Amino acid sequence: MTDYKVLNKDLHSDLRVITAREKRYGDNVMHAMTFPIEFRDIQSCYPIFFCKDTESGSFYPTALFGLEQNENLFLTDDGWDATYIPMSVRRHPFLIGFQADDQQPDGRRPVVSVDMDNPRVNTSDGESLFLADGTPSNYLTDIIGLLESIHAGHEHNKEFVQALVDNDLLEAFTLEVTLKDGSKNQLTGFYTIKEPKLYELDGNTLEALNKQGFLQAIFMAVASHARLRPLVEKKSAVAESS
Repeated sequence: MTDYKVLNKDLHSDLRVITAREKRYGDNVMHAMTFPIEFRDIQSCYPIFFCKDTESGSFYPTALFGLEQNENLFLTDDGWDATYIPMSVRRHPFLIGFQADDQQPDGRRPVVSVDMDNPRVNTSDGESLFLADGTPSNYLTDIIGLLESIHAGHEHNKEFVQALVDNDLLEAFTLEVTLKDGSKNQLTGFYTIKEPKLYELDGNTLEALNKQGFLQAIFMAVASHARLRPLVEKKSAVAESS
């Protein structure tokens, strides 16, 4: 369960947030949404695939951390073993909410919300949200910037995915993985870039995708598949040690 409240310096002046990466804080996730604006960092660590939202039916890019539910192969006793952690992971326990505001063009104003039921939120350990004078701490300032980037990333994702769908560049796939101990894993439910179709696109289409800023993201997603092998090796190491 979640209990998001609009962040208020008077009501939440004593709040702190634990930033350690551990299973007990919800970091044992198989994958998490990502955005083209961070693909350069994502593809250096994780495979990038696509998921379909079960409610809306829309696609979104996701960074893969494991080969089964509730598995994060980058999570160790010492934290998250990767040079980059996706924005959608780092933003917890915060979220951008919206309040009605007639002064805004779309009639709503973005606000920072915090999940009061999140195990990271407490009043004794972790990063302070506010300084003694009520101003935001450096940590909260960074979080606000992160949430703004995520908000922009959601809008970018919609346009990016629409371009992929319009050009028939997404396809479902199944990945069969045999580990070193002989056990088998099957990765299903994800979508990937349809490479044969990508390489058939004409010059005008490629130019249009490039002008939209999507072409680089597409090839980064394709290049990220090289990260599958290290992921399988991590899985094999876990299987051998258990």
